[in-house]
Amino acid sequence: MLVVDRKAGAWTDHHFRDIGSYVLPGDLFVFNNSRVFPSRLIGTRKGLTGRAEIFLIEKLAARWRALVKPGKKLTPGVMVEIAPGLDVLIEEHLPDGERIVRLVAADEWAAIQAFGHVPLPPYIRRAATSDDSGRYQTVFAKEHGSVAAPTAGLHFSEAILEELNRAEITLHVGLGTFQPLASDAVESNQLHHERYWVPPETEQKLAEAQRVVAVGTTSVRTLESHARLGNAGETSLFIYPGFEFRRVGAMVTNFHLPKSSLMLLVAAFAGTELIMDAYRHAVKERYRFFSYGDCMLIL
Repeated sequence: MLVVDRKAGAWTDHHFRDIGSYVLPGDLFVFNNSRVFPSRLIGTRKGLTGRAEIFLIEKLAARWRALVKPGKKLTPGVMVEIAPGLDVLIEEHLPDGERIVRLVAADEWAAIQAFGHVPLPPYIRRAATSDDSGRYQTVFAKEHGSVAAPTAGLHFSEAILEELNRAEITLHVGLGTFQPLASDAVESNQLHHERYWVPPETEQKLAEAQRVVAVGTTSVRTLESHARLGNAGETSLFIYPGFEFRRVGAMVTNFHLPKSSLMLLVAAFAGTELIMDAYRHAVKERYRFFSYGDCMLIL
């Protein structure tokens, strides 16, 4: 764990187990309790051969937004057989290349859990294994809906959680979290929409906290959206240098991809020059980056 002190403009190397030594009286740690669901469904077109893949993105009442492969062959009306008891009907082709699909199953969630695959990030270039089902999930995950884990939370064990004053929010992480910025002109970029929820008990704890420690960029975006938009809804809040933080006083975060919105969020919080120097140090000291990597505590 790299500890970055914004006031001192410096950083120090530590182990994550040391995080308790940085907890102050009145600190509130806020965790995203969204649960990754096995959203990759692999099968074949009904009555044909050849692999077909459905990547479920978001639940829409009785249907789903999804990405599909091969796109040219999975047109409206095609049925994909995933397993006995689970088929997927392609119903609509959206302008951006996504599909609207309907799952044909007696119990959708049970079928997804039984036959779906863990949606590992695209930079992990291997098939998901049974180990990923547990490793790519926080110990406090509850609310099904994410296609990517809020990975800063992966560092926390039950034992560490018991030592902290904590609260939970929910933001369902979408595929957009992996997308690079489309334009070098920062202000012209737009983020994907993600659904969030801040429960009343968390609102009460936020009002009483002396310092709010957001665990992960998804918690940061939720807390800052809550300060501007209320306790529930959809957010596309884009945080980049110059942003005024209203809720977050410290944060835990993993090391992010270059040219990403997440990198800009961290730079906005810690300062661009400081965070770039800290990243150079992390590279030199061979810190592990990305989802299964090491983390930063920014104070």
